[in-house]
Amino acid sequence: MSASSTAPRAWALRAFGLAAALALAACAGGPIASVGGPAETVNVALLVPSGSGQASDDLIAQNLENAARMAISDLDGVKVNLQVYPTGAGDTQAAQSASQALAAGAQIILGPVFAASANAAGQAVAGRGVNVLAFSNNPAVAGGNVFILGQTFADTADRLVRYAVSQGKTSFAIVHDQTTAGQIGEQAAYAAVQAAGGTVAEDFGYPYSQQGVSDALPGIAKQVKASNAQAVIFTADTAGALPLVTQLMSENGVDPAVTQYIGLTRWDIPPTTLALPGVQHGWFALPDPGLSQQFNARYQAAYGSAPLPIASLAYDGIAAIGALAKHAGAGAFSAAALTQPAGFVGVNGIFRFRPDGTTQRGLAIAQIVNNQVSVIDPAPRSFGGPGS
Repeated sequence: MSASSTAPRAWALRAFGLAAALALAACAGGPIASVGGPAETVNVALLVPSGSGQASDDLIAQNLENAARMAISDLDGVKVNLQVYPTGAGDTQAAQSASQALAAGAQIILGPVFAASANAAGQAVAGRGVNVLAFSNNPAVAGGNVFILGQTFADTADRLVRYAVSQGKTSFAIVHDQTTAGQIGEQAAYAAVQAAGGTVAEDFGYPYSQQGVSDALPGIAKQVKASNAQAVIFTADTAGALPLVTQLMSENGVDPAVTQYIGLTRWDIPPTTLALPGVQHGWFALPDPGLSQQFNARYQAAYGSAPLPIASLAYDGIAAIGALAKHAGAGAFSAAALTQPAGFVGVNGIFRFRPDGTTQRGLAIAQIVNNQVSVIDPAPRSFGGPGS
């Protein structure tokens, strides 16, 4: 089912036009019905990490508020009263801010950023009819009244592995950091391979240090070659072990032009990563590039600097809130409304909340070729069905 203007119910956002419509990606029989006329003003609380004393947190906070206000200005027929609350340096402040927002009449909470703060905020308003759309990507805090907007390893792995299997690659090796994030990524990759009907030929962890990687990777590469795996899934990110891991894998005989490299993180951030020899031919997943570029350009023009990647999540949160406020009627922000299977469209493309509180996104598959990003499988424009 397309989210275009030919769909039975599709509601567009002025500023981005058809391709980036802020809409319910409506499908026949979807659970949310349109209601006539503009919605009343919606009270939204935005919880941001300002007040921690860290300049980086203040920058994140400003980016989130900027993006949220940009989204509000783009809404058609919906008014949003946005109140911004700091979460400070600890979970206690996040809980206090959530309670304060509820007392001030917030109908839904957008944020916080960090997992522990999201958990604290959710607990503070649990059982009081208010849901939390957090910017975290940690599935451990999702569930109950907390829904996370961040991209999870599980969702990324599922998209990449299903595509790999469709291309005839069914045997995988998993290479992961021995860190909490690495273990979450490893588990997600393993589950994705099993769900797609593939096999895990080898599963390796390495110590998260330069010396640990240097010592472990030659042996890991040798075993990957011996396993005849058709693809290697890496959990590392560009700020961590990925540059060294991919370099050593390649130098020790695992040719990425023969054995497909697959990354669970963004390999195009920062752009200098694209020039690394070890990532050439590698696959990774990313939001719809066309929509992301439109958002980045608009943000740059409005605020004089490029947005942080997390800023788009604030826009998407307002997108979902605005669509529900306009079309869902009574109980607009209930768990049932948030998790309707048709989903929403924001500046990252289509997305929907799962009943477990995590988010599924329509991702593109990209490959690094000659130091550049090439999309080899575009992001879908609609979801195929419940949970698909």
